[in-house]
Amino acid sequence: MLPNEEIYEFLNYLTNIRKYSEATVSTYEKALLEAAPLVEISEEDAKKIYDIRGYRLKISKLAKKTIAKKVSAFRSFFEYKKMMGIKIKALGDEQIKTPKSLPKPIHKEIIQRALDSCASEDEKLLILMLYSLGLRISELEHLRLENISSGWIKVVDGKGGKDRMIPLMPNVEELLRKHLATNKNRAFIFEENAEPLSQNCLRYKLSKIFERVGVKATPHQLRHSFATDLINKGARIVDVSELLGHKELSTTQIYTKLSMNKKLFSYLDSHPMCKE
Repeated sequence: MLPNEEIYEFLNYLTNIRKYSEATVSTYEKALLEAAPLVEISEEDAKKIYDIRGYRLKISKLAKKTIAKKVSAFRSFFEYKKMMGIKIKALGDEQIKTPKSLPKPIHKEIIQRALDSCASEDEKLLILMLYSLGLRISELEHLRLENISSGWIKVVDGKGGKDRMIPLMPNVEELLRKHLATNKNRAFIFEENAEPLSQNCLRYKLSKIFERVGVKATPHQLRHSFATDLINKGARIVDVSELLGHKELSTTQIYTKLSMNKKLFSYLDSHPMCKE
């Protein structure tokens, strides 16, 4: 059985060192705790053996993507153990191939409708901080006033502990200054009782705004919209990757597929022979 102490030691590492989002850590926690009773641990040749094949058998009838996510939690757990200098051997952690789905950005016209429906400038700011900066919701949650300068926002300790600078559009900067002028003596952009608003609270606020225009939306979709619109307008993929804070350029390249799809649909819709 996998001890809870090992699980939470790993989760603390993800939260405090790797700066993983609350949602990701929660997903890992559920998978590891669910599997814990079925994990067999033994020792062999001075190595600690973690056997999750029993758990793999239990979840074998689930959707491939679900299995992949659960196994991914263990693969990260095993990498953490190796990084800590523990000699281990993992059994049953082979990953399965899953079809890659493209990101689902929100069309800019829908974003504009949502902005027009906002009941306050704070609501507009929430949308624009995600859409114009491409922030992760965890980054927005912890964004401090001290990280804002004229024309720029500095993201400190983003995913993977990376820092990056993002240009701040003049209209967004003006809205931000107004927001801060009416919310003085605070450390975070969105704050309540001297604490940053939680990711769940920010998600809820955003979802309620988009409900007014009949759309289900998440913060990460606005991040996708940020990247997709930049690529479609001709931005260099290396620049977009840097703005998003991606560790690998290959992660950003998925947005070029969206751009190619857009060109294909435009072609099919426009070429006269495609309408015959």
